[in-house]
Amino acid sequence: MIVDWAIYRAGHRTEGPEDLSDALDTARAEGDAFVWIGLNEPTEQEFDLVSSEFGLHPLAVEDALKAHQRPKLEVYDDSLFMVLKPVCYEPESDVVTAGEVMVFVGDSFVVTVRHGESSPLAAVRRRLEADPESLRRGPTTVLYSIADATVDHYLEVATELGADLEELEAEVFSPSVGGSRHTASRIYAFKRQVMEFRRATGPLAVPLTRLAGTGATGTAVPFVNAAAQPFFRDVNDHLARVNESVEGLDRLVSDILSAHLAQMSVRQNDDMRKISAWAAMAAVPTLIAGIYGMNFDHMPELHWLWSYPAVVLGMVTLEILLYRLFKRRGWL
Repeated sequence: MIVDWAIYRAGHRTEGPEDLSDALDTARAEGDAFVWIGLNEPTEQEFDLVSSEFGLHPLAVEDALKAHQRPKLEVYDDSLFMVLKPVCYEPESDVVTAGEVMVFVGDSFVVTVRHGESSPLAAVRRRLEADPESLRRGPTTVLYSIADATVDHYLEVATELGADLEELEAEVFSPSVGGSRHTASRIYAFKRQVMEFRRATGPLAVPLTRLAGTGATGTAVPFVNAAAQPFFRDVNDHLARVNESVEGLDRLVSDILSAHLAQMSVRQNDDMRKISAWAAMAAVPTLIAGIYGMNFDHMPELHWLWSYPAVVLGMVTLEILLYRLFKRRGWL
């Protein structure tokens, strides 16, 4: 469905014709105006009108309808198509959810399509409408503002993930709960969230590099004002920081998982040593009792009055010696 649309003249929102085609013609005729249409999870029938009026490429329209796209930038004859994946992190449940924002930029128009709840579009539109000087620069400003808002939120999510990872690290090395199975499941779940975050941030580097004019060719992208390249370079720098943070988080959580598994292995070895020590201590009296429990007449000291106390004393003495030996070696 169409959430919002308007004609922006010289940086100010104005009312225009009800018909989208007439609105676009008006914006193109005036020169300093453009149409901005925002849609939220449109159906094919709802999007047909917009795509036909603005001449959007069928392949880009298909991607915008189906969603589940990687961040990318594609240039067609009549428009520019960019996909971004805003993310939202819920610290209570430790879940990273990613939405999708598709942006069509053409001659005097911007069409944005939103999928999911994680979207900066409403906030971007309000901020730009309050800043006519920025909005005066046209559709390029809208594209830059959406990318900038998305990447800035990446930085916030990366900071929150880093804080939660520190808590998880403290839990792993805690002597009380570090070896629990619950901890292992939390580490694995956290690694999955980092991977989900990485799917949103990693592929976006190539589109922003092209928009910044620092790619292989270094040429300006059609439908994007060349004067905006320094702004896109700034966004690209922020994204590079985010990707470095994500790489660091991924390596650190892998190291924490390895440390946790090593801790559990060490604790299992300690448990096995304790079990072995107690079993050895139990074997000595069992051996002596087993020998003297056999029904033979001719055994040493079998009929001696002090045989029973001597055997018990010998058992106790051997148990004390074994206990001190194992305790000194750290097995108990």
